[in-house]
Amino acid sequence: MALRNILTYEEDVLHKVCREVTEFDSKLATLLDDMHETLTESGGVGLAAPQIGILRRVVVAEYDDQYYELINPVIVEKKGSQRVVEGCLSCPGQNCVLTRPQKVTVKAKNRFGEDVKYLFSGFWAKLACHEIDHLDGVLIIDIKEKFYDPKTDKNLK
Repeated sequence: MALRNILTYEEDVLHKVCREVTEFDSKLATLLDDMHETLTESGGVGLAAPQIGILRRVVVAEYDDQYYELINPVIVEKKGSQRVVEGCLSCPGQNCVLTRPQKVTVKAKNRFGEDVKYLFSGFWAKLACHEIDHLDGVLIIDIKEKFYDPKTDKNLK
């Protein structure tokens, strides 16, 4: 495994649409392992492949002792809404207020090319939407309702 550099919003690669993964091989496994190590080292909760300069539809996420690998993820259903504050490893210091679905159903593949399906709610729904946005070249600063100032907007309900 190897640590990868996390790119910031000024980099063109973060604003491009990623290509689907078609080969589920040792190269993909290495990418996933490197992304997991990079995520862990960064202290973040989610990482998409374009954030490390790879234009592939790959996401890793880890929070509260749960870990997910999503290859070619697609949100197939959204329910409800939640107003949230989001930060991003690629937009350091720029927390944004956004409205996200309260629940999402995501279809994807795992590292072996097998179909998987997840129902995410609350924090995980926000995280899934955030990371899948990265795969389409969308950053939180592109879709923000406003930047978050904790001195003036402590309660976002």
